[in-house]
Parts: sequence; C-alpha cells; structure tokens
Amino acid sequence: MTNSLSAVEAKYEAQKLAFAPIYFQCMVALRKLGILKYISSKRNGTNIYAISKDLNLTEYGVRVLLEAADVSGVVEYLDTDTVKLTKVGYFILKDRLTDVNINYVDDVCYDGVKSLTESIKSGKPEGLKVFGNWKTVYEGLADLPDQVKKSWFEFDHFYSDDAFPYALKIVNESNPQYIFDVGGNTGKWAFACCDYDENVKVKILDLPGQLNVAKKNAEEKNLTDRIDFHQIDLLDDFQKIPKGADTFWMSQFLDCFSKEEILSILKNVHQASDENTNVYIMEPFYDNQEYKAAEYCLTGTSLYFTTIANGNSKMYSIKVMYDLVKEAGFEVVEEFPLVGNSYHTILRCRQIKN
Repeated sequence: MTNSLSAVEAKYEAQKLAFAPIYFQCMVALRKLGILKYISSKRNGTNIYAISKDLNLTEYGVRVLLEAADVSGVVEYLDTDTVKLTKVGYFILKDRLTDVNINYVDDVCYDGVKSLTESIKSGKPEGLKVFGNWKTVYEGLADLPDQVKKSWFEFDHFYSDDAFPYALKIVNESNPQYIFDVGGNTGKWAFACCDYDENVKVKILDLPGQLNVAKKNAEEKNLTDRIDFHQIDLLDDFQKIPKGADTFWMSQFLDCFSKEEILSILKNVHQASDENTNVYIMEPFYDNQEYKAAEYCLTGTSLYFTTIANGNSKMYSIKVMYDLVKEAGFEVVEEFPLVGNSYHTILRCRQIKN
C-alpha cells in the first residue's frame, strides 16, 4: 500500500502518525464526555449547540473536539454546526474490540509508552515505572491501580474468552484427568475446565500475586477440592514444574517471554511430562490472522511488552513457535487455526519420540 501512495498522500500519512497521540486522547474525551453517545442517539444528526447545552459543556470544547473527530473520519459535518456519526465513529462507540483496546492503551500503556526508546536501549520495561518499581508488570499486577487493573484484565480476557468454548472441546477430546494450567492467572481457564468436566482436576502454576487472586476466586466458587495451586517463578531455572499432569495448558502465556525464556519454559515442561502427555499452546500469532486489524493490534501489543510488561517479549509468528517447540524436544502433532471466532491458534504438542 505505502509504495503506491503519491508524495502528498504519504506526507499526510506521516502527519497522522505525528499527531496520533493527540487525536487518540480526543477520542477518549469524546467517549468519556458522552459526546459520541449523544450524537449516536440522534439518527439524523445534531447540532453543536444542542450537544453543548444538554451535556453542560462549552460550545468551544465541543467544537474543537468535533473538528478533530471530523478530520479523523469519526463524525461528518452535515452543515456548519450539524454533525452525524460515521461508521468509524460507530465502531469507536459500540464495538467491543475497539472499546477494550482504547481503555487498555489509555489506562495501561499511554503514560509509560513514552519510555519506549529507553526500553529498547536497556531491554527493560522502563515505562512500568509510572506504576511502581517492579521488574515486570506481572509482579505488580495485583497492586496496580483499580482502573488500570480492570483495563488490563479486560484486554487479556477479551482476546481469549471467545476461544475458550472451542478450546475446551479440543482439550477434552483427549479426556484429561489432571491439567496443569501454566500461567493460570486469575483461574479463568481452570474454572471453565471444572464447569466443562465434573471429574477433571486442575493445578494452577503462577506467581504468588496471581495465585492469591486465583485462590480467592476458587474459594468463592467452591472449587478448592478440584483446583490446587503451585507457586513458581518460571524465570528461575532452579524451580522445576512438578510431574503428574497428563495435560499442560498455556494460554496467552508464552508471548509474555523472550525466545530464550520460552525455550527454557518449554524444556521445564518437557522434564515434567512424558511421551503420552499433551501440551497445548494457545497464542494469537500475528501472522496467522484473518483480518489486517488483528495483525495491527497484535503488532502494537508487542510494543506494550517492550515498554510496560517486561522489556523483552512480543507477539510471535507461528513459525517461531514451531521452531521453539521443536528445540525443546516437542513436536506439533495437531494445529487448530483461529479457533471459533477468535484470534488464536492452538498447537497440540507431544514429546519427540527417540
């Protein structure tokens, strides 16, 4: 696309990038102030003075926001003072994907991403300092401000929730009895497994902060007799995953680590498994998407990993994951691309037979 642009068009694209942070905050303001919702409720459009009066905002404030929204394609002017929502505006207001992404960028990423340059130089998440002095966001996840935490978990769950019903069916085809949920976070997958099969048991392996939340959730659901917990720092080579699982599950987990760390984790899983153990990896590989919007969002998420999460991880291509799986002593025996209507591919792996 970019090579076919004229010089004038290319220059315009460059200016859109230059002013992107300002226009982004304009969209945030239009949502928070209720302006887009108000315009949406008026099918034939509405004038700026009505918006100003009914929302108790100055005419100047409404106009400056809507002029920016106009050049962004979010609204269109029917005359000098009358605006109507466009298709782009509709998605910014009502589309769940866009809603989750905007809140996530605004609450989790926006303040810290200014440290991207420093993060590239140091290999550390320099932007995380806006929230606390942790080495990674995962260490401080339980202690993030409530709104930041809310947006983080909504983003994390949105990209996996649609896949879970299909993933449960895929995993349960092998009739698992004891699933190790590696990086189980708040326990959402573990609870779904227990709901799906009344006989299955699950062990959640994660850092103490996440395990404390998962334990509390399990207690509230009366599932502590079927779910147990194992505290582990998988970046510590001396901490070994225990044996005993017939199934390992890693959902949106390995993308939280560098390639070297992924290899170490997979080797840890290898030492805890045998040739009959099923190892499932579910990831949204950026190069295995149906729509360009998905690839765009996932590639942007890699920059969050660089600046906020840990400084060295990213969204990976499916080829890279295949290579790492093989290097760790596994082989992909089955691939389930874009399960359900989600962005995820599931890889079922087993130890390579000698």
